[in-house]
Amino acid sequence: MKAVRFHDAARAELIDEIKYYASISPNLGERLANDIEQATRLASEFPDVGLPYKYGTRRVLPRKFPFSVVYLVRESEIYVLALAPFSRRPGYWRARKNYG
Repeated sequence: MKAVRFHDAARAELIDEIKYYASISPNLGERLANDIEQATRLASEFPDVGLPYKYGTRRVLPRKFPFSVVYLVRESEIYVLALAPFSRRPGYWRARKNYG
């Protein structure tokens, strides 16, 4: 199992989305947090399970939410670059892979 580390902007995206969904329903915010945790745990245990994606990344899809968890597989970690909404411009996060 590899450690999971979030880019600061990806962590901020996650927090913002949890707050947004929690404002609709506290249970919905909790479900999103749990789904993202399960998706990152899966990537941590099986790094190649994520679908190959743009710029040498992979992504896993939380169950019932319109996001991808975009990550890089590194020697000792899974580095999460973005919690990318399906409706946002693809690849907006690509510069993040050069930091961290």
